[in-house]
Parts: sequence; structure tokens; C-alpha cells
Amino acid sequence: MKIPSVEICVTSVASALEAQSGGADRLELCAEIARGGTTPSAGTIAAAVRSLAIPVSILIRPRGGNFIYTEIEHEIMLYDIKAAKDRGARGIVIGMLNPDGTIDRDRTAALVAAARPLETTFHKAYDVVRDPFEALETLIEIGLNRVLTSGGFDRAILGVERLASLAKFARGRIEIMAGGSIRLDEIRNIIRQANVDAIHLGSAAAIDEPIGDDFIRTTDAGKTRAIVAAARSSLDL
Repeated sequence: MKIPSVEICVTSVASALEAQSGGADRLELCAEIARGGTTPSAGTIAAAVRSLAIPVSILIRPRGGNFIYTEIEHEIMLYDIKAAKDRGARGIVIGMLNPDGTIDRDRTAALVAAARPLETTFHKAYDVVRDPFEALETLIEIGLNRVLTSGGFDRAILGVERLASLAKFARGRIEIMAGGSIRLDEIRNIIRQANVDAIHLGSAAAIDEPIGDDFIRTTDAGKTRAIVAAARSSLDL
């Protein structure tokens, strides 16, 4: 069993630099995290890629809400993939479903084809599919590199058994990345029990910085460093 990679979700270049300083292996860059995440601006993508040495994957999602998209929204996603590629992104993060809870196979395949040779991750839309094993096989056949999942639960720690089953089913054909409200003290148990290929965290790596009467949530290098240390030590006897 290899030590899984650590992906940190960030919403700004400043947070991205903090995550890199803390030792993250890869970043997911998005906007509007309170709405579940949407595609960041072209300027943010360009500045992040130019400023970082580690891989940056871009969330390709035109809006919050469900994962059933119109033809126009699919066209927007194709344009956004091109914009991400042109600005040097190393990966994209996507997720499209049919109304019956299956993977929107043809349009997902079109997104993957448009993204090549970038890495492709299927995001937590996966956690609302009708049949997770059927869906995983579909993603493998399409050629996705990775799937982000909490095992179908609100929190990844609750989905450890499903995560382990998915990792076994995958047989190395696609990476299983555990994510979903993971706390620092849960990382070792998730890795040991689920045998996942990667872990994905956002809020666990962040701090709230006051700005007047409000606050802004930013990634913290120290918290990221603790997350990476927990993942690296997860296989210690």
C-alpha cells in the first residue's frame, strides 16, 4: 500500500501558495465554495499556475445546484476546459449526471476528450449516483484518472466501508480519492481502513481571518503541514 497523495481545495492564489508551502501534492482551484464550487476566473487560473510548482486542477462547473446540465452549460464547460488548458492547468475536475442518477456518459466523455492530456477527476457528483459500482465502471471505461468520493455519506469517515469496497473494485484502474468533511484526527483511520489513493481536504486546512464585521476563509500552511504529516504517517506501525 502506497501513501496517498494530499489534495487541498483552494479558492485563491494566496490560499494556493499557503497549501503549497504546507506540502500539498496537488490543488483543486475553484470559486464560490459556499455554493459547492464553481469554475474560477481565467485570471485566477493563470495567476495560480504561474505562481505554483505543484499541479493545479481546475473545477469545471458553470453553476451550483444539481449535476444535470443543459447543452448550453455543457458548451460552457468545453470552453472553460480550453481556457484552463491554455493557461497551463495540469488537470480538470468535472461531474455530469443523467436525471436517472447514472453518469452522463457521452457528454462526460466529450469533456475528458477535450481535456486530454490533462488529468481528469470526477467530483462528488459521484456520491449521488444510483449505483456507485456501475458508475465507477463507467468512469473507468471513459478514461477518468480519479474519482472524489465520501463513499456516499456526508462525511468520508462514515463511508469508510464503501470507500474500501470501491478501492477493491477499482483494482488500480482509477484512483479513489477520499473527501468529505475530513478532520485531521480522521485521516489515518480513513487511509488505513479504506486503502484510498488520495485524500482531499478544504476546510480542515483553512483558518477564518476577520475583515471588518465579516471574515474570509483562507488556507493555512501550518494546517496543511499537519494534514500532510498525518497522511505520510498513516502507514506507520
